[in-house]
Amino acid sequence: MPVPAKMRRALSPDAKETFVATRGIERCVFLYPLNVWEEIEEAVREKNQFVAANRDFVRTIAMWADELTLDGQGRVGLPKNLIDFAGLQTGSKALVIGAFDRIEVWDPDVFQAHLNDQDESYESLAERVMGGI
Repeated sequence: MPVPAKMRRALSPDAKETFVATRGIERCVFLYPLNVWEEIEEAVREKNQFVAANRDFVRTIAMWADELTLDGQGRVGLPKNLIDFAGLQTGSKALVIGAFDRIEVWDPDVFQAHLNDQDESYESLAERVMGGI
């Protein structure tokens, strides 16, 4: 999968041209720059492992995680299990969205269905999330 040039240019040198791909919260793939993933790992390590939800989350995010390095043409090879999870089709188009600290990779039809299923309009969501700033 090609990583857009704009997103490659935004990578910190600390990422070492490497991403960690894992299952998204929704039906997509999250690509975290390596340096951001290391911060997530540290935050997760600090969670109380005697809490069942914390253990379940750690298992899930870690079980899907795979380190990917950009090739000479600015591409990464997504693992088959993540392709299948996200409903992506090999050789078909994927929707690549920059989401501040990560990249999200979606099948365009799955993303459209996700948008259609949202209960709240963008305007009211923006007001609820950002209205207090």
